[in-house]
Amino acid sequence: MRVLVQRVSRATVSVDGEVRSSIGLGYLLLVGVGRGDEVGQVDRLADKIVGLRIFRDADGKTNLAIADVDGEALVVSQFTLYADTRKGRRPSFVYAADPPEAGELVEAFAAALEARGLKVARGVFGAEMEVELVNDGPFTVWLDAETT
Repeated sequence: MRVLVQRVSRATVSVDGEVRSSIGLGYLLLVGVGRGDEVGQVDRLADKIVGLRIFRDADGKTNLAIADVDGEALVVSQFTLYADTRKGRRPSFVYAADPPEAGELVEAFAAALEARGLKVARGVFGAEMEVELVNDGPFTVWLDAETT
């Protein structure tokens, strides 16, 4: 699994022009599931994300975790995090998990964040979504279950 963590002041997901989810201060989490990924990776990534200290403290230093700022998370499935661009100009997605498997792991990841006390909003799995965000900082972190 791969997660692109974006610290945001706000983020919204719309489908067909209708807002489906939105958050204030927190994380937009773009989640990619690869072939062979397992549920054990979900807990490891959820623990890492909940514990990340990338919010500013009173001195402006990145010292606070998401719970310290009463932040929220917006989880959006993003199979394109597994794009292979080594050959040609059109990305291949052969390393991305099949939709049923990916959907289950994305939902398990969102539930794992909730189990750790986070308020979690969700994108719409498999839908053409419009994601709007205000990247705070900007501050973006890449997490890969294999190296986390």
